[in-house]
Amino acid sequence: MSDRISTNDAPKPVGLYPHARKVGNLLFLSGVGPRTAGSGVHDSGVPGLELDHNGNFKAFDFEAQVHSVFQNVKKILEASGSSWEELVDVTVFLVDMKRDFHTFNRIYAEYFKDNQPCRTTCEINSLPTPIAIELKCIATVKS
Repeated sequence: MSDRISTNDAPKPVGLYPHARKVGNLLFLSGVGPRTAGSGVHDSGVPGLELDHNGNFKAFDFEAQVHSVFQNVKKILEASGSSWEELVDVTVFLVDMKRDFHTFNRIYAEYFKDNQPCRTTCEINSLPTPIAIELKCIATVKS
């Protein structure tokens, strides 16, 4: 038995799935990107990203995307009865490891000084929207 959780405080998923599912005292988050809550799936809505009429990058700020994806994860955790401190595993998907890993690692260290969940970082070819990062997280939920 599991509970499906969705919140209007995070960006709407790009498919038919919830933001998270709670099973026992574990919380599994679906992939979370940096889009802002209320943005559409097909408009950018990505902090630090500006596209031209052909969908090409006019402006790109990876740091803004990292901060935004962390804020989205926090919102989903809180809506699910969990918290940042309860994260136990984080899988990171980057579309450009060479360009973005060191920046991500630096910002990650700012957010995870106390809680240090397990982490895996992978480079992938693309994501379903024009984002450069997505996180897949597992947390605990206190009863």
